[in-house]
Amino acid sequence: MAVPKGKISKARKNSRRANWKLQLPAIGECPQCHQMKLSHRVCKNCGYYNGVQVVNKDEKKDA
Repeated sequence: MAVPKGKISKARKNSRRANWKLQLPAIGECPQCHQMKLSHRVCKNCGYYNGVQVVNKDEKKDA
């Protein structure tokens, strides 16, 4: 079993853990409907991705 050779100081431990921070999601404008959407994902408003309609938004789902 691996055993550490020496004590890790609080400053060294905390500086290593300091990089766990929240990041804002990458949001961009949809070129079709000009609504804000997550990057590299299908637009929830119009159903287009990269100029191609992937999801038909006219259909209604039966719940």
